[in-house]
Amino acid sequence: MPRQLKIALLAAILPLLLGLAWAVQDQAGNPRPGAGAGAGAGAGVRAGQGQTSAVKAAGTFRNPLNTGPDPFVTYAKGTYHLTTTQGDSIKMWSSPSLGTLLDADPVTVWRDTDPARNQHIWAAEFHRFGDRWYMYYTADDGVDDHHRLYVLESDAAGDPAGPYHFKAKLTPPHHANDFAIDPSVFQHNGKLYLAYSGLNPYQHNGLNIVPMANPYTVSGDAVALKADGGCPEVREAPEFLHRNGRTWLTYSTCDTGTPDYQLRMLSLPDNADPLTPGNWQQHPGPVFGRDDAKGVYGPGHHAFFRSPDGTQDWIVYHAKTTEGHTYSNRTTRAQRIGWHTDGSPDLGRPVALGATQDLPAGDPGNGNYWINDNGRSSGAGQLSYQGAWKSGTGCATQCFWSDDHWSDRAGDTAAFTFTGTRIALLSVQDTGNGIAAISVDGGPEQRVDFYGSPRTGETLQYLSPRMPSGRHTLRVRVTGKHSAPSTASFVSVDRAEVYTD
Repeated sequence: MPRQLKIALLAAILPLLLGLAWAVQDQAGNPRPGAGAGAGAGAGVRAGQGQTSAVKAAGTFRNPLNTGPDPFVTYAKGTYHLTTTQGDSIKMWSSPSLGTLLDADPVTVWRDTDPARNQHIWAAEFHRFGDRWYMYYTADDGVDDHHRLYVLESDAAGDPAGPYHFKAKLTPPHHANDFAIDPSVFQHNGKLYLAYSGLNPYQHNGLNIVPMANPYTVSGDAVALKADGGCPEVREAPEFLHRNGRTWLTYSTCDTGTPDYQLRMLSLPDNADPLTPGNWQQHPGPVFGRDDAKGVYGPGHHAFFRSPDGTQDWIVYHAKTTEGHTYSNRTTRAQRIGWHTDGSPDLGRPVALGATQDLPAGDPGNGNYWINDNGRSSGAGQLSYQGAWKSGTGCATQCFWSDDHWSDRAGDTAAFTFTGTRIALLSVQDTGNGIAAISVDGGPEQRVDFYGSPRTGETLQYLSPRMPSGRHTLRVRVTGKHSAPSTASFVSVDRAEVYTD
């Protein structure tokens, strides 16, 4: 073969091989070290012209699914339904694809007027019994120790989003005036039980199980479970799986504000009484916990759901991108789980926040794609910079593909050009960050504060209004200003998620 032809073929094939390698790494959720280092500094730099991943993103998704903690997900009637803790109400996000839950508009399914139970509304989850849905949650009057358990009932059959009406307070007779949070229900040997975290001989937040006569009536006293935790203070958020002749009770331990918040597990044979504490077998050590190498801290307060076709089991949970002690920025994530050969659930390890994962089996898919700060995109996205932006990989696991761009010079701009209906911006929040002015298609600017303490990564900074499908441009302008708590006026550009639904 002539030498010139060989060179031409090599020049044509090499970019394709590199693109495929990057796409495979992205599919596996492994950031490419050094991506974008040294790119994008200086005025008028334009990145990403025609650079796209070799793998179409329609069958994949990236976390987070929601900015709130304490998630619960159910797939019903062709739709995923998600709740997270909002504090003053119960909101639900619904979407036909898991990958568009962050893009979904919330519906308020419950707001209470009773002052005894209309504050600190936490950890709602919903289950169907017969032709009605029942929403279990905890709330108080403004005093944390006054948290009690409640249940709502849907007005009509079929729709997890309600509307709902108040049904009952769930009170074990001998704990009528005691702290109680995180209700969940499970069936065992044809009987219904309520599990929750509350006062017991072992912890203030300890595991308890109560018999139920029906989905809204407690029928006996609570039984306390002694459970391992790796710390003395908390055993909370019980959830259940049933398979291989056992009921598996997974629960969160330690303070949710710490990076060591984690999941542990008990199990019960099918023929055993769940109200006999000795029947529950403790499994050693954590079954799901922090992964510093991937920047995941405090994973817990979880739930389980099935893929749309019923063939896969999935976990939804909250976690943080900082090892600092904080109750903020606990975001909702999901990933597939498996099963060990001994029949126990294999929860695996938490994946990096922006890792690209396959959608659940039977998910209809979506046209989402990402744009990285260095201009690479998995779809029809481009990014250009004007001004003195700097870039690097110092943010490591707190950034998508381990890199970001930043500037504190007033007037510097970053422009995302994309084809879709909506765009989300995720980047670092930090104590030295300032205020950006963001506009879409030349419209009015919206001021967005990028400040945060402690520092967190891939934090949702902005979600655009929903727009007609087509080509759009989002512009981020550095204002050079900052709020009082901040020490500087930096604006960080990292990852954009583009929606096409």
